[in-house]
Amino acid sequence: MTLTRRTLMSRLGAGLALSAAAPLRVWSAVETQLGTARITSLSDGYLTLPASFMFGPMPQADLPPLLERYGLQGDILKPDCNVTLLQVEGRNVLFDAGSGSAFQDSVGQLVDALDAVGLAPDDITDVIFTHAHPDHLWGVLDDFDDPLFANARHMIGRAERDYWLDPATVDAIGADRAAFAVGAARRLEALEDLETFEDGDELLPGVAAVATHGHTPGHMSFEVRSGSEALIVVGDAIGNHHLAFARPDWPSGADQDLAAGAATRVALMDRLASEQMAMIGYHLPDGGMGRVERGEDGYRFVPLGG
Repeated sequence: MTLTRRTLMSRLGAGLALSAAAPLRVWSAVETQLGTARITSLSDGYLTLPASFMFGPMPQADLPPLLERYGLQGDILKPDCNVTLLQVEGRNVLFDAGSGSAFQDSVGQLVDALDAVGLAPDDITDVIFTHAHPDHLWGVLDDFDDPLFANARHMIGRAERDYWLDPATVDAIGADRAAFAVGAARRLEALEDLETFEDGDELLPGVAAVATHGHTPGHMSFEVRSGSEALIVVGDAIGNHHLAFARPDWPSGADQDLAAGAATRVALMDRLASEQMAMIGYHLPDGGMGRVERGEDGYRFVPLGG
């Protein structure tokens, strides 16, 4: 497997290309060649989140030394958002669709990222969702509520689809995430030909679904394999490069099911470290591509070039 990195420039925000004084955001496109397949991590921008959103349910007495170790000071986290592009046998496959323009101002850069690698939304042949949170799903519709990737098949795990389309979800999910449920249902309903799959299904040649439930009830990861080489697109099953690695068994407030999310994270860390399989994490730094290594205390994320 050959890994390379390219750094590209993308203007932050719609319409800023008209202004010479507009701020620029630098983002990394990290590529790997896996047999005949090219895999590229593209930036959709970054989220702005209160630190308590993630750290709230963790053991508070044990938290400060780890926050200091990783330089996690202050009340705000700004995790990257990495959308994976798979190009193989004439197909341009996206894993997730980014946030679009309706979630946060710091995200919604995927169309610019595609343009930087020579692709337009109409060139995408398949969109496969890890789950239906806003930063993964909401970019699937354009500003007129039409499917942005007009020529693509759209696929999502059956359990994930059923959860977000259940009318009871908006009341059961909690007030702080009710907008997630409303937004997900509207977008999934707009995808009239939405296909579903189950754990273990081969979605495309060499691409298999891997159940990693907990972050959401039907969260899926995807193993991309060519011969003896493989890479796993983990979505939000591993949600950051610091405490998720150091203490994968700790509950994360980003997960909807705290216990299931932690159990999934522990199992996934063990597999990735044991098999030394490459991975892409949606919210990991530097394009999110790297490997998992065991340390004396937990695990650590080794990014490209690390």
